[in-house]
Amino acid sequence: MLSAGVSAADLQVRHRFEQVGNVKVFFREAGDPKAPAVLLLHGYAASSFMYRNLIPMLADKYHVIAPDLPGFGFTEAPPRGQYAYTFDQLAKTMTRFTEQLKLDRFAMQVFDYGAPVGWRMALANPGRVTAIVSQNGNAYEEGLGKGWAPIQTYWKAPTQENRDALREFPTPASIKWQYLEGVPDERLVAPDAIALESMLVSRPGNAEVQLDLLLDYASNVAQYPKYQAYFRQHQPPLLAVWGRNDPFFLPAGAQAWKRDIPDADVRFYDTGHLALETHGIEIGTVIRAFLDKNVK
Repeated sequence: MLSAGVSAADLQVRHRFEQVGNVKVFFREAGDPKAPAVLLLHGYAASSFMYRNLIPMLADKYHVIAPDLPGFGFTEAPPRGQYAYTFDQLAKTMTRFTEQLKLDRFAMQVFDYGAPVGWRMALANPGRVTAIVSQNGNAYEEGLGKGWAPIQTYWKAPTQENRDALREFPTPASIKWQYLEGVPDERLVAPDAIALESMLVSRPGNAEVQLDLLLDYASNVAQYPKYQAYFRQHQPPLLAVWGRNDPFFLPAGAQAWKRDIPDADVRFYDTGHLALETHGIEIGTVIRAFLDKNVK
């Protein structure tokens, strides 16, 4: 049953590219462009494909845009040396992307790497962000799990030896582990997602891009106090939907929002890092209700 004034064409997902500087950004789009905008930012190990089931749950009322970040998915980005694979640069590219699409204001859903990209965008233009949904997108040091230990060693001493010690991270085997770790019922995880992201991470040169981003993630932790100050000052409506068994981002990172945004809605699910893969309908329903309450 379609909402009043909504056509079947509005719900159809469109697959597009937008040239942003020297990056050709691939994105999925659905909904009426005149409706309130919702920007979906993926993380690792994922792409906009992670939102394939959520987009139709929102598109009858919202203009939904899910880009692939540079270095991920089908976005066509320059090789290392011609583009800086840092979170500052990803945020600049995504900010310009939203400007070119004339997304003056938008609600934002973030996951994993999408979080520090989104936090930077919000810091730079707080008035543009109408609401935030974080699915295992961290902003607090207590949210960092044991899975970060070898990466933190690399941050402290960015030697070739420590970089080489992380070479199993951007591999199909590691991606499969990230999708299945902490998942009580692996039958709920689509093998398509694992296969797609495994193929994409295996492209020539991509492993080095991913290792560059792992090193630069230290800049996000250093900026956590700035992000937290933004939350305290601006009090954006915030929903945290968290896979409690995530080896990278612990439930404490979601609970910490209550310090800075007392009205934050924090919910946990018995699953792992990529919670939408196993609890997509349940979480999607909560996201929809949150947006309906806070975004007009």
